[in-house]
Amino acid sequence: MRLSTTKNQILNAILIAERITGKKESLPILSCVVLDAGKDLVLKATNLEAGIEIVTVADIEEKGVVAVPASVLSQTIRSIMADSINLSVEEGNLLIESKGTKTLIKSVPHEEFPALPAQGSGNGIKIARERLLKGLQAVSYAASPSMIRPDLGSIYLSVKKGTLTSVATDSFRLAEKTMSDTGAKIEGELLVPLKHALEMAHILEHVDEESVTLSIDDAQLTVVGGGVRFSSRVVDTNFPNYKEIVPKTAATEATVLKSDFSEMLRKARVFSGNDMHVGLHLYPKKKIFTATARSNDVGEMSDSIDAALSGDDLDINFHIGYLADCLSSVESDSIVLAFAGPGKPLVIRGVSDPSFMYLVMPLNR
Repeated sequence: MRLSTTKNQILNAILIAERITGKKESLPILSCVVLDAGKDLVLKATNLEAGIEIVTVADIEEKGVVAVPASVLSQTIRSIMADSINLSVEEGNLLIESKGTKTLIKSVPHEEFPALPAQGSGNGIKIARERLLKGLQAVSYAASPSMIRPDLGSIYLSVKKGTLTSVATDSFRLAEKTMSDTGAKIEGELLVPLKHALEMAHILEHVDEESVTLSIDDAQLTVVGGGVRFSSRVVDTNFPNYKEIVPKTAATEATVLKSDFSEMLRKARVFSGNDMHVGLHLYPKKKIFTATARSNDVGEMSDSIDAALSGDDLDINFHIGYLADCLSSVESDSIVLAFAGPGKPLVIRGVSDPSFMYLVMPLNR
């Protein structure tokens, strides 16, 4: 193998591929990036649950394949100051040359690299890249970090009538983002494990293309766009029928500025101690909306903010993080807090953002 390329081109591809590599010492090939110089230069990586192929620009003089540890390769390329880089294979190892520098990286037998899933049947969903990225980012924090229950440790994606709906829940809170006019022509639904969904979001941030194609084949999700092909296993189970738990009416409702509510929670976090509990106190007839927090070590606070209130008086407690996590996903300056009543869920929506809905359960005290 012999080729020349630019530092930026190959480093960007390496950094994306490196995130997909595995960390199992018993299988060194899973910690490697495979450089396959054929018609194009293709970088490959896998951790057995997800895999990636990235086509990057290179002037190929001689075809060949080599696999080297991803971390060693990325650190080496980062340290090079010059823009032009030459890569070649010398006695089976990767030789990297540039102005004033020469590095030889020991290779791992590339024949041990597992075969990545083949290209899907073509029955894919073409969707706007930015819409898919927004859908993932708006809900990912609400999924469980554990896969003990795969349905809760995944992000649910549904495409119907050109609308993408992404949903995640850990059973304590639930986030739903609906993106219309996605450009999708085919309908479908799937469950993507959270860690793979986060990798997919990272890749989408670095893909320079307006649309990508999603396809599912043999329990594998494949995303193709901008010279990148990412594949991941999907979860073969049903997502909870979450529509049934969303309250249809509100016993108490408050409309507040998102910035005021965020600042109130930020202060409450300081005084809440390790339990991160905040009490919300709404008295519509008195036009009072107050938050309280107390810690034996720090002290206590009680802050009120301006709000448009209606309904019944209510005292209710929440985990501060569960309330604050969703605010960056609301594309509106004002939010509506719809309380179903004591011990019942709170639903948060943007006043001018009907695309997002967030449900959170109160604490039992």
